[in-house]
Amino acid sequence: MLDVTRLRVLVAVARNGSVTRAAAELNYAQPSVSHHLSRLEAETGTKLVQRAGRGIRLTDAGRLLAERASEVIGRLDAAENELAAYAGLRTGRLRLAAFPSALGTLVPAAAGVLRASHPDIDLRLTEAEPPEALRMLRAGYVDVALIFRHSDEGPGPDASGLREDLVLDEPVYLVTSLAADDLAPAITELRPEDLVRFAGSRWIAGCDRCRDHLLRQCSAAGFAPKITFTTDDFVAVQALVVAGLGISTLPEMALRASRNPGVRTVRLRGTRRQVLAVRYGEPPDPPSTARLLEALRPA
Repeated sequence: MLDVTRLRVLVAVARNGSVTRAAAELNYAQPSVSHHLSRLEAETGTKLVQRAGRGIRLTDAGRLLAERASEVIGRLDAAENELAAYAGLRTGRLRLAAFPSALGTLVPAAAGVLRASHPDIDLRLTEAEPPEALRMLRAGYVDVALIFRHSDEGPGPDASGLREDLVLDEPVYLVTSLAADDLAPAITELRPEDLVRFAGSRWIAGCDRCRDHLLRQCSAAGFAPKITFTTDDFVAVQALVVAGLGISTLPEMALRASRNPGVRTVRLRGTRRQVLAVRYGEPPDPPSTARLLEALRPA
């Protein structure tokens, strides 16, 4: 059985890249950190760290163990917090990771409802795109991950232990500049195959998953888009569109969060984005998590 204290030391060294800084973070003496690392290497029978100039760096085995240790320690800390909350030893702390457009629309509305109905719940927010939010959830750094998934995507390859609640099912829009729009004013909706009329246009892509979704859409329409800009900032996307530097696609939530008056939006029929609240582990949810889900659904 690996010693949890020594695993914490390894994680701190991996995070700081230095025994000295890890000792300061943990409030340990530097020789104590070195001793824990030596004992951990003896327990595992594997070289975990090596000298690199004046500092140290982790070996491949050390990085692997540190990554797994971070997940284990996160889950232990989360379990301790949940047990303390159940026992009434502290007010309920609830940690939520969400992507930017949700933080600009859905989350503030839900947070307001939660604060009004349950002022004892301490809600803490972290901005994270879905892959990072799920990593934080598995590691125990957050209690709920608010993620999105496009209609042509399935669950990730490792969905074991994850529980999802559908919060929102929203449409996706083609975003063009009002000044340069070549669509007839009466057109308010396009079929996915209609994107081929923009095969010669320059495109602005979003985050990695949004970019992949755009590539799949355009491929289904029979062309490869010429992507000239990439940004996950939906405000910047619209500004670039208005400047005539390309066209893009955005979900309804991003347009609700902040809409540039110089853009025109046309709904893409059959293309949708789901927003999901994800938890890790077996039910039931802790009371504070259940309260958050209740607030998210109407928001």
